[in-house]
Amino acid sequence: MTVQGPSERLELITGTHHEYKYGEEQMLTRQDSRTADSEQRLMPASWKQNRLTAKLGIEYPIIQGPLGGLSSQRLTATVSNFGGLGSFGAHSLPPDAIKDVIAEIRSLTSKPFAMNLWVSMEDEGARTADENGFNRSLAPLVAGLAALGAPRPTYKPYSPKRFEDQVRVLLDASVPAFSFIFGIPAKEILEECRAKGIVTIGGATTPDEAAALQEAGVNAIAASGFEAGGHRGSFLRPAEDSLTGTLSLVPQVVDVVDVPVIAAGGIGDARGVIAALALGAEAVQMGTVFLACEESGASRLHRETLRRRDAGHTALTKGFTGRLARAVRNRVMENLNRNGAEILPYPLQRELVRNLAIAAEAAGRADLVPMWAGQSANLSTCTDLSALLTSLVEEVSEIAGPIIQWSAARREKQILK
Repeated sequence: MTVQGPSERLELITGTHHEYKYGEEQMLTRQDSRTADSEQRLMPASWKQNRLTAKLGIEYPIIQGPLGGLSSQRLTATVSNFGGLGSFGAHSLPPDAIKDVIAEIRSLTSKPFAMNLWVSMEDEGARTADENGFNRSLAPLVAGLAALGAPRPTYKPYSPKRFEDQVRVLLDASVPAFSFIFGIPAKEILEECRAKGIVTIGGATTPDEAAALQEAGVNAIAASGFEAGGHRGSFLRPAEDSLTGTLSLVPQVVDVVDVPVIAAGGIGDARGVIAALALGAEAVQMGTVFLACEESGASRLHRETLRRRDAGHTALTKGFTGRLARAVRNRVMENLNRNGAEILPYPLQRELVRNLAIAAEAAGRADLVPMWAGQSANLSTCTDLSALLTSLVEEVSEIAGPIIQWSAARREKQILK
């Protein structure tokens, strides 16, 4: 990936250089479109039918979180075949592998699905990190590696992956939906998505990020509260300064954007879905709840930890990858979170910790494995994915009607004020 200058980086991340210029007639057309869109937003036919489900072509406003390196083609296809939107996190894969994943998902489902990428693929210092830094960051892991009888990893020069190469595969394949975090793709990429009918879903951790995503022209925004498992995909301010809970974040985002909002973070069952709908979200994105399912790409050790409700306390750390993320608090996290522990820039720290994680999983040592999970991890007891989804839809349907009617009526009152 080439290193952008300040103005280029601003263009990539915030879209502030992509001001849309309209004549008076075009402005009126855009206003008419927004009015029609608002009317549809205010008069949903049911909780299962809204702007987002129509745009995506899905039956239920339930989105399976992309799960990063714990995705699987089988999970993605199963959720999509049920009527939700399955997602696959491909940010760690090279372009050829992404192409193969898309082909396999399409062999398992004819329904819409999403591919997820990270706009920002490396942090400052990744290209200049050296062997001395590697050895210093290795220090907190040495005891664990020795206890497992695993070899001490050796330094290897950084080999970067380019977001632009990854997203080209998605564009050429005309995937149904493209979701992303850690920034906003360049204007040309979003324009090509629109031209090819690819639905774009941008991740936001603050209302300001949501506003920037809307300005760039995305189709929907996933508002991710800090309860969510995995990485905090912040891009306007440091992740540590962008920590807002789902209950607070979602209504704020709903109030500042016109596009559909997807609630994400800590939603583990029907109660969370109902709460999200009451807050004004038009869909939910659930991640950790799917990790426990057999269809997920999580290891058996990871799935069993969730099913036994042994996740206990989760916490945020940079120690696992170099970027702030939520996982189960265990021995390896505590070692890496100690004062004085030196953390490599993303993705170097991720590759370093993988050496311990692979050996620990093989040995059944959950205390030495990064166990990605959100704060509702103890609600994740799924063994049968179809049964989970069926139960979720049935429970939500019992009460969702009055909730969305109330939410829509409240929204209308706010507009008329």
